[in-house]
This record gives sequence, structure tokens and C-alpha cells, in this order.
Amino acid sequence: MAHAASAITAPITDHLPAYWQFHAAVTRAQLTTWLPPGRHLIVDVSGPRGPGAELAARAGHTVLRVLDGAPPCGAPPDGARAWSAGRIIPVIADSTRLSFLADGCADDVIADDRTLSMHLGAETMIAEIARVLRPSGRVLACVDSLVLGMAVLADQHHWAHLVDLPHAEVVLVPWPDGSMTRCYGPDQARELFSGAGLTVNWIRSRTVLPESTVTHLLRRDPNSLPQLVRAELAARSDDSLGAQLVISARKPGRPVS
Repeated sequence: MAHAASAITAPITDHLPAYWQFHAAVTRAQLTTWLPPGRHLIVDVSGPRGPGAELAARAGHTVLRVLDGAPPCGAPPDGARAWSAGRIIPVIADSTRLSFLADGCADDVIADDRTLSMHLGAETMIAEIARVLRPSGRVLACVDSLVLGMAVLADQHHWAHLVDLPHAEVVLVPWPDGSMTRCYGPDQARELFSGAGLTVNWIRSRTVLPESTVTHLLRRDPNSLPQLVRAELAARSDDSLGAQLVISARKPGRPVS
């Protein structure tokens, strides 16, 4: 856990250490399980690294992928990317203020890859997500956990800050690259979403299988990755553990017919 921060923020490559290959596979599996049936309009504010847009498009959905800067390598700057069933429409805009979107226009929103942790004023962003969601629309988000924040502070020898950390209303932790991340416990995450009028359906750790166990098994048998992912998805998740928390929430109300 002490080195989790640098691993999470490292560029995505084809040569990830064994555990982070597992972590990435679990992320994709969790997103795929969460995606709704049918054909929805999904807004993805996860940034260029999150896999949610591609997974949703392949499942037949239309995805507005909101990017704060340039689109990811290979994406056209002003056109839709076609997939086998759906499509991705990249939009260059401020992902914290979705002013170009009308109220209640989105069926679902994906805010994966630590989006609500990297944007420190998460209240503004979650309020915009709630605004653009239709009644009964859902959001899936991933945030850094208090467990990770405490590990990072301990690794930096900031012992005095650890005492009151679990009781603080807002927890900002200095990241190894000089930036800040906002860390959440389950109660703080629920408060963030409920403050925007959203109902939290569940909170889970992104992964609960120990890094040492996963690394050992994958080194012994690299082909065991699918079985490990299935075991992770079936595991009883403790929402107070793990480096990241995954939150699924819903906007109350019935959809307008």
C-alpha cells in the first residue's frame, strides 16, 4: 500500500506489474457488470485513462467523453469514434462544469479513475453530475480511500496528520508527484453524494484480494488472471478497505416517458 500512489498515477503501459494487471482487469470487469442493458446516452468524465467509454460503446451505448485537455492519442478532435455497436463522441470541456449539457439529458454518468479525488472541489462536480442525470439515472465513481491516504502520509512520515484523519470532513493528501488527492471514507463518500441529492446504492473496495497473494499466483501461473478476477468480483467487499472505493449511486425519481 505504501507505493500504491505512484503505481496508480503511473502511465498506463503494456508492461504493468502483475498486481496492476489484475487491478486493471478488475476495473474493466466492474465497469462491464455495472453498465445498463439497452442503448443509453452515457456521459464519461473519467478522463483519458479510464476504460469506461470504450466498454460502454462496445456494449452499444453512445458516450459523450468529456476531456479537460487534448483527446487521447488516436482520437479525432471533433468527431465520433465508431465501435462495433455504439460510438464515442469526444468533447473538450471543463468536466467539473458541464454547462454545455441540459438538465436531465444523460441516462448514466461514469466518473471512474479517481475523478472525484483529483478534482478537489468535488462538491461542484458531483452537483453537475446530478444535474445532467435524468430521474432514476445512475452514476459510477471511483475515489481514493482513507486507507490509501493514511498509507501515503505514513510513507511520507507525516505522523501528526494521521491522528485526526478519519474524523476530518475533507481529507487532502499530498501525492508523490507534487499534486493533491482527496481521500474518502465510506461516510464521507455517502455525504458527498447525498449532498447532491443522489442515493448511494453501494460502496465497495475496488480490490480486496491482497497484493502479495495476487502477485504470487500470477507469477506461478500467468493464465490464472481470469479466475482471480472472478474471485475478486465474488468476494465479500469491505467498503472501508482497499486503496480505492467504487461508488454506485442513483438520482431519485421516475424517468420521464
